[in-house]
Amino acid sequence: MPTYDYHCPKCKKKFSLILSIKDHDAGKAKCPKCGGKKLEQQITLFQAKTSRKS
Repeated sequence: MPTYDYHCPKCKKKFSLILSIKDHDAGKAKCPKCGGKKLEQQITLFQAKTSRKS
C-alpha cells in the first residue's frame, strides 16, 4: 500500500499514513493527533529500494 504524507492545519502536525488507494480516494485519512479530517496532502518523491547493487 502507498504511503501518503499529510499536514494538519488544525494542529500543525506533519505525518505519514499507509492507506489503500481506495481509502485515500474516499477521504478516510484523519490526523492521528487531533482527529481532524481537513488535511493537506504533501508532495513527496517516490523511491524504490531493492537488494540489488547498481
